[in-house]
Amino acid sequence: MESITIKVNDEMAAEIEKAMHPNYTTKTEFIRDALRLKLEEIKKTESWKELHQFLGKSKRKTTDEELHQAREEVFQKMMKERGLD
Repeated sequence: MESITIKVNDEMAAEIEKAMHPNYTTKTEFIRDALRLKLEEIKKTESWKELHQFLGKSKRKTTDEELHQAREEVFQKMMKERGLD
């Protein structure tokens, strides 16, 4: 496991201390979870951007069922690529 050192000002340290109780016992645990949540948020944002690239790309008329199937396939592919399946 890699160790990463960060420095925060006194105000942020106090905010972390207040926010972490009662759910976290250490600042490290709190910060690790905050980073995990931020990384998930970034992945979701990127996934939405990719999905929007596919919207409106069809040059032919498609049925609602075909659109639903295509969306499902794209969604499954994106989840698999990100290891979220």
